[in-house]
Amino acid sequence: MRHLSTKATFNSHGQDSSYFLGWEEYEKNPYDEVQNPKGIIQMGLAENQLSFDLLESWLEKNPEPAGFKRDGKSIFRELALFQDYHGLPAFKRALVEFMAEIRGNRVSFDPNHMVLTAGATSANETLMFCLAEPGEAFLLPTPYYPGFDRDLKWRTEAEIVPIHCTSSNDFQITETALEAAYHEAQQRNLRVKGVLVTNPSNPLGTTLSRSELNLLISFITTKGIHLISDEIYSGTVFSSPGFVSVMEVLKDRNCDKSEVWNRVHIVCSLSKDLGLPGFRVGAIYSNDDMVVAASTKMSSFGLVSSQTQYLLSALLSDKKFTKNYISENQKRLKKRQNMLVMGLERAGISCLKSNAGLFCWVNMRHLLRSDSFEAEMELWKKIVYDVRLNISPGSSCHCTEPGWFRVCFANMTEETLDLAIQRLKDFVVEHTANGHSKSNNSSKNSNRKLLPKWVLRLSSSDRDHKPDER
Repeated sequence: MRHLSTKATFNSHGQDSSYFLGWEEYEKNPYDEVQNPKGIIQMGLAENQLSFDLLESWLEKNPEPAGFKRDGKSIFRELALFQDYHGLPAFKRALVEFMAEIRGNRVSFDPNHMVLTAGATSANETLMFCLAEPGEAFLLPTPYYPGFDRDLKWRTEAEIVPIHCTSSNDFQITETALEAAYHEAQQRNLRVKGVLVTNPSNPLGTTLSRSELNLLISFITTKGIHLISDEIYSGTVFSSPGFVSVMEVLKDRNCDKSEVWNRVHIVCSLSKDLGLPGFRVGAIYSNDDMVVAASTKMSSFGLVSSQTQYLLSALLSDKKFTKNYISENQKRLKKRQNMLVMGLERAGISCLKSNAGLFCWVNMRHLLRSDSFEAEMELWKKIVYDVRLNISPGSSCHCTEPGWFRVCFANMTEETLDLAIQRLKDFVVEHTANGHSKSNNSSKNSNRKLLPKWVLRLSSSDRDHKPDER
């Protein structure tokens, strides 16, 4: 293998994570209502399939954009020819207006400060290239999306230092946790270049409070570092408290005339809000002209096709459609989330209270044989192989407490979700009856937190992992 580069041969992409291994097992034995009713149900994929009918209805009523026509005439040749990497102006205008609409028009966005990318994965990596040198660090609150270990680190060679959040306050960010993470980075001789948060959170399904956002802005102001707010789930907020973008807090604090204004950057996407991950549409929004210029040049490695931009500019410019879609999609998400939460409650399983996202953060600590990550992996394997549900264990999301799992609910039919809940309920009954829960195994060294190998790597220089759903 010496004829290949170190990056090509070094296992730093993260395919040994349980997050990705669960996907592999699903692909070997995928559930199908008719063809494979005993297969594995995919609950590890954060896709929004609840409102496709609304999109399909719009396409039926508006055939011209999908047919690459304008005023009855074909513009196929125009779209097929080379487009520069700044993107179609009409699409960028429509996208920033859609962003503002999701945020209740409390803030507005300038299309000249937006850079289009091939999904949020590309947007986050591009920002890393712009803001950090190899070996410099970003702080991320735990638990966080497993794919960040690849998106932020693999090619950029930047580092991630966790901000340890706990269930004692529903995993909210605190000043103590921020300072502890910053201090840990200093002890590891890592220069901290910024903080990255997901708002709403993946995997928690919760929105950041105004107090947390104010804390973050004060923190980066004091430290002289950047803040990246990944807001790709902003349109999925289905109940109170409502979504507050970091841009709102910056304006409330009159930061538009200060230096910190240029050190806050937003990542957005249509993968979750519109359920279009296959269209590969993401964007960076920054008030820093140099970041915009550099990101625009880098975007040439991952452009959004002209055909996609043309179609979506027409769809997003239809304000009657977008207003109805946002409202109806949120209603459907709320109904589906409630179905999962209530179903799990009947099985004796609780969830973190959530108000957004396509998943629930599920507490199965009482089903562990001991308070350890080893026990978490044992439970996860039983759920994947015996219950035949692919869910994501908390350790893959760098949770500091064993027994939490991310369970997705929007990528399947109601009937499939009902079957998944029933399978889990039957498992809990059998599992408890056989005495496998923690309460029946208190003598088995319950305080040993035996980390799986990919978690142990996080404390060394070889910290790597995970796949993509963006």
